[in-house]
Amino acid sequence: MGPLLTQKVHAILCAAARVGAQNVECSLDLDRSRTVVAVDKGGWTCEGRRFPYLETCKDGTVYYWNGENFEPVARYTTSLIKLVPTEWGPPTFQIDGIKMLPTAQVSPYADAERKVGLIQPRGKVILDTCGGLGYFAAWCVLGEAKQILSYEKNADVLWLRSLNPWSPKIGSGLTLTHGDITEQIVTLANESVDAILHDPPRFGIAGELYSQVFYEQLARVIKRRGKLFHYTGASNKLTTGRDVANEVMQRLRHAGFAAELNGDGVLALKK
Repeated sequence: MGPLLTQKVHAILCAAARVGAQNVECSLDLDRSRTVVAVDKGGWTCEGRRFPYLETCKDGTVYYWNGENFEPVARYTTSLIKLVPTEWGPPTFQIDGIKMLPTAQVSPYADAERKVGLIQPRGKVILDTCGGLGYFAAWCVLGEAKQILSYEKNADVLWLRSLNPWSPKIGSGLTLTHGDITEQIVTLANESVDAILHDPPRFGIAGELYSQVFYEQLARVIKRRGKLFHYTGASNKLTTGRDVANEVMQRLRHAGFAAELNGDGVLALKK
């Protein structure tokens, strides 16, 4: 993986060159680590490789080295999908400008740590329905889960994940399937997982992931007394007239879970 640049890091490099510094310390992997970079007015050098400054470096964008120049970590197939830097280091991502992970008050990585802690991953087989950048899966690995079955339907999101230094590597019990969980879940055996992490896009984008039919499948594959955390986002009742979190809670109860609101989601226990 080559260096990743943000407007903040690019400004550090340019400022060091302007004052005639020979070296500057910065992060080239979204604050995962720090490194010393040699700078001059014509460009900068890291680990023997020469790189240019960007003519335009926009805020809210992560740039990657494609072998010849820096490009935004973004793709447009059916939607514009883009890796977005945060003040915390670990990035979030957007689909058509809609932010997919919480970042306003907490790092999306730390937010995932709290939510994974709710299902107590140690020694468990965990279904991670909508893998995204893999932060849930990363904390399951760190939490010594026995196995993590992760699914992600969007190939462009998987590409973002391949460039994100905060996304976990496959292995250590983690498998990642490129597929739609609403289709893939029928291949999982009854009571084959100990816990479930369900982090779907918002209801308006992926309503099938909030359906009673899908929740019945979640209830089928999880063992009795197994825990499920379902991210719903903050209530949008005032703007849309819908209280998605409460709708989710009621559907999960109908599917056979004891469910209650927990932060920006629903925590449930299979009866």
